[in-house]
Amino acid sequence: MLPTDRKIVPDVITAPQDLATVTPKVTVAEVSALMATRRIGAILVVEKGRLAGIFTERDALVRVIAKGVDPKTTTVAEVMTRNPDTIQPTESVQTALDLMAERGYRHLPVIDDGKLYGIISIRDLYRSVKAQMEEDILLLAEMLIQS
Repeated sequence: MLPTDRKIVPDVITAPQDLATVTPKVTVAEVSALMATRRIGAILVVEKGRLAGIFTERDALVRVIAKGVDPKTTTVAEVMTRNPDTIQPTESVQTALDLMAERGYRHLPVIDDGKLYGIISIRDLYRSVKAQMEEDILLLAEMLIQS
């Protein structure tokens, strides 16, 4: 299998994730503290059970810090990326990589049948591709030894 033919589920996300989500009314300071505690670079914003947006480290830098906006009084709804692109669990790693490269982002929400399933990062995709390449190399080495 080509490394990029791997599927988002189960090759990148192996089980439902313990997602950190916030509502649009949370302040940027609060969401930033949560992201720091969880050691994550993006967080999904959910309203009434549906994905409303995504807030990333880049959003904090470009839309808050660089503009001198007060993170203690600014809600995440004011600076998040609304209606972000998403990917389905059955899509390939290649599809995710292409979308991220074309649109210039590093995190992508995974939606299954209209429901939030998880989030993948460029780092997750890298690990998946690397794992498949390592498996392929071992398989090839075994074939060469046996022949």
